Amino acid sequence: MPDLSQVIPRTAFPHDVLRAALDALEAGRRVVLASVVARHGSAPSTPGQKLCLFDDLTAIGTIGGGAVERAALGIMGRALDELASAPKLETFRLGPTLGMCCGGSVEVLIEPMLPAVHVLVIGAGHVGAFAGPLLASLGFRVTLCDTRAAAADPARVPTAALARAPSAYDDAPRDLAPAPGEQVRLVLAEHDDPEVLTGLPRELGEAAALVMTHDHALDQEALAWALARGFGYVGGVGSRAKAARTRARLEAKGVAEGDVARVRMPVGLDIGARTPAEIGVALAAELVAWRAGRQRARWSSAGTTSAGEEQAG
Repeated sequence: MPDLSQVIPRTAFPHDVLRAALDALEAGRRVVLASVVARHGSAPSTPGQKLCLFDDLTAIGTIGGGAVERAALGIMGRALDELASAPKLETFRLGPTLGMCCGGSVEVLIEPMLPAVHVLVIGAGHVGAFAGPLLASLGFRVTLCDTRAAAADPARVPTAALARAPSAYDDAPRDLAPAPGEQVRLVLAEHDDPEVLTGLPRELGEAAALVMTHDHALDQEALAWALARGFGYVGGVGSRAKAARTRARLEAKGVAEGDVARVRMPVGLDIGARTPAEIGVALAAELVAWRAGRQRARWSSAGTTSAGEEQAG
């Protein structure tokens, strides 16, 4: 458990605490938010006060300071370490246990918050065009990229909006993040272009990359890139035979054996999927399981049966 005894939160108004928490979540960081919901008797806390603890063990806001705040920070630190922690209502009695003599009590709601999982879908072919909106509907933050203008057409991808870098004649500021209400961010670019990376969190250990381009050589390049960038989940669409060849070629390129073993290919749960829509459902189901912390090895010597025959392009 982290030692939070020396943490002194930066003073901020409740709305600024909420803004800081949202900014951290958007950047892919975990936070725990504490909110005073009730005060009984004499106590320094005021309903509505907020305190946020970030994953780097810094904090902002206040729920009254002193012993109450130190006790709350201890509980928040434990919640930060436990990904599956549920919101809980804590009652702090301001008596001898906390070394206080106010005599009142404070009720504080403590909420662990996980950032939305970002998914980079590399390839906007048949499967990608279906999988992107499906994943977004399940709460993932989706960036979908393709180098082909015809594939990266928003008309093919429901709820998508095309992100682009401004030209030399465009005076608008460069902003490639999704606009409010957009679910899928569609980019006409290579997977490693700045336009693509702008929409992803700085730390990629809790992000996913799904590779499903129209070209096998490009698939291998994209998989090797995703492993090198440190994506927490790396999956590829393809047959079992393609998976075996891809594994051999990644190893021949010098990709570490442990990294090669991280690749889920064929990606998706084994539900007998054949059509692009069915394959999208299968891979979305596996990503939901991964997001919930139920990761398991996907690449065995026996060649795990899964969804995703040659349907990507």
